[in-house]
Amino acid sequence: YDLALQYAKELKRPVLINFTGSDWCSWCIKLSKEVFTEGAFLAYAKDNLVLLKLDFPRKKQLPKAEQDINNALASDFNVEGFPTIVLVDASGKEINRTGYQPGGPEQYIIHLKGLLKPE
Repeated sequence: YDLALQYAKELKRPVLINFTGSDWCSWCIKLSKEVFTEGAFLAYAKDNLVLLKLDFPRKKQLPKAEQDINNALASDFNVEGFPTIVLVDASGKEINRTGYQPGGPEQYIIHLKGLLKPE
């Protein structure tokens, strides 16, 4: 998390934090397959975002230190379900949040751009 914020400061970009249950949450898996692994999204993210995936798997065991960090961040951001996508600025201040959206990577990029627009 700290590295992502540092990187975001250097690049002057927001961080997209993906709170996911990668091996059990059907909406998380759908979001990953339909959006986060697609070329259009990856190209957009490469130039506009810092990506941070915080996983809460059930079938595999993460190292305890990683579990503790993920749990602390989920608590800090008051994550109540998965997937939760939190957009933060380089200081860690929440900009907006979302979850799964239908329509593939192009629609998701439009959705994110709307969430990132200054009020």
